[in-house]
Amino acid sequence: MKILKLIICLLFGLMIANAGLDKFLHYMPMPEITPEQMKIFDAFNELHWLMPLVGAVEIIGGLLFIFPKTRALGAIVIFPVMVGIILHVFTIDKSTMGMSIAGVLFLINLWIIFDNKEKYRALLK
Repeated sequence: MKILKLIICLLFGLMIANAGLDKFLHYMPMPEITPEQMKIFDAFNELHWLMPLVGAVEIIGGLLFIFPKTRALGAIVIFPVMVGIILHVFTIDKSTMGMSIAGVLFLINLWIIFDNKEKYRALLK
């Protein structure tokens, strides 16, 4: 079980960090987007600092998520980004593949947060 958790966390962290790197290097192909999605992306691009910030958070959070010692912090750092992804995919994108991938990644993130709940207790006191 420990090896499986390590592999899942490694893949999760690499996927998130890869998404963050793409926000700077633009090497992944962009799928076709609807006019509604184009309006949203144009609005995001008007805020010149937003996508670099999200990309940096994804890179840092993804790398933190990979290593067991920093995984709890990485899970919390990535959580707001995952909520945004889930909201986007389930309200605007609505592609079956996007929902599947985002749903699985969100569940992995929640699992790691729950698995590390003792580490967060001090923050909530």
